[in-house]
Order: sequence, then C-alpha cells, then structure tokens
Amino acid sequence: MNALRQSPTLRFSSLGSGSRGNALLVEAGSTRLLVDNGFSVREATRRLATRGVEPGSLAAILVTHEHSDHANGVAGFAARHDVPVFLTAGTHRAMSARGHFEGLSVDCRRVVRGIGFRVGGIQVTPVRVPHDAQEPCQYLFEAGGACLGVLTDTGSLTPQIVEAYARCDALLLECNHDVDMLASGPYPPSLKARVGGEFGHLSNTQAAQLLAQVDRQRLRTLVVAHLSEKNNLEHLARRAAAAALGWPEEQVVAASQADGHDWLPVHPTQARIAGDSGA
Repeated sequence: MNALRQSPTLRFSSLGSGSRGNALLVEAGSTRLLVDNGFSVREATRRLATRGVEPGSLAAILVTHEHSDHANGVAGFAARHDVPVFLTAGTHRAMSARGHFEGLSVDCRRVVRGIGFRVGGIQVTPVRVPHDAQEPCQYLFEAGGACLGVLTDTGSLTPQIVEAYARCDALLLECNHDVDMLASGPYPPSLKARVGGEFGHLSNTQAAQLLAQVDRQRLRTLVVAHLSEKNNLEHLARRAAAAALGWPEEQVVAASQADGHDWLPVHPTQARIAGDSGA
C-alpha cells in the first residue's frame, strides 16, 4: 500500500495526437504498451527515444481502428521489432484489405470489445465506440490500483461509454473541434457532416458533457487530445474541459500533434487502494 501511494506504477505519454498521426505509450513497471501508431517506423522510433523507450521493450501494440492516422505505421513497426499487435477482427480485416500486412510477418491477436485481457502487468479493457470504422474500440488500462481511460475517435456518447469512463483516475479525452469553428471553417459540407456526426469526432461540448458525469473524487489528471488544427484551439478545449470539472484551466494538459505530452503518472485514489487491500 505504501509503495502505491509513494510511486504510482501506471503512467502514460502521448507521442503525438491529431490528424497527422497518433501514438500513445502506457507503462506499468516493466510492461510498456503502444496504443496505435500513425507514424513511420523511423518517426515512431525517434519519438519513442524522446521518452527514453527502446522499440524492442514494447510488450504489444494495441490498435483502436484502421484509419491511417492511427494505423499506418503499426504493421511495419511490429514486424521490424517483433511486437504482437492486438486489434478487433473488423480492424484486422480493414487493415488487411488496405495491404498493411502484405509481405510482413506480424503476430496479430484478436480483441473482443467489452472483454478484458492482460498484457504483462496491465489489465486492458476494450470499449465499444461509435466511429466510422469497421470495428473500432477505445481502451481502459488498470495497474497498481489506478485506472487510465483513453477515448478518442468517437462520434457520440453512449450510456456504455459514460459508465466505462466514469471512474478513471486519469483520462485522455478527445476534444476534436469547436462546434462554431467547424461550422464556419474551410471543410466542405460533407466533411463537416462526417466530423460532427454521430460516427465522427467528439466536440469540446461533448467532451465537457462526459466530464460533467465522471467521478470527480477519482479523476486527477485530464489530457485533451486529437485537437483539429483547423477547427479548434487549445485554449478553447482546455477551457471547456476545465469548466466542466470546476478546475483551473492550467490543470488541464493538452496533447499536441508535434510532440504529444511528456510522461504523466496515474495516481490511484485512496478509496481504490483501500478496496484493493481488502480484496
């Protein structure tokens, strides 16, 4: 118990977040996971190095869906460094149809949304989300009594999503667009409809709606992510999120496209520690 209080075992770092590439590191003890990789092998390796991580130290790559900004670098990186890839059957079919695995030897393992599994010291739960992909999911990560939620590329909030993410200690949450900026921005009407639609991306307003329903006694760390470079501004996303939580704006971290954000610890709540000790 004292070790949990003094040094949280779960931490995370975005390597980049946005329409030009996404990748997220999740670590607990000696277990390191990469969530998505929309970067080239060379660029992903460079970004990992800025976090002090060697590619061969990764236990797995978890894929959320097949869109290029999340999946383009997955197969090549996995094949080069012999890292297993976890993904849903639909995502695997979609990536295969696009030729991602052609000519490569990749250890692909099936993920079933709603059914948790363990990779090393981290418990992983894939969550069903509405997005315009074949079988998309997002993830919850648990270790050392702490819970990290990752929720991007989601068009709308379902009761299942609210329930799944209500009790996180840390949350990386999509704030893709400001509704007014999207409406008046440069995108053609069809793309505006896609981004703002039920299977598109969460707006600042929708993210705030989720945050208004989370357990604020647990949530200590919030990262706003997947911000549109044309339809949002960092201060708008941070302001909306902070207002929903009753936090000062500077307490909200923003993940950038250029370099994501540095390592952040996930602190377990006292209530969760007490519950674990009595189990």
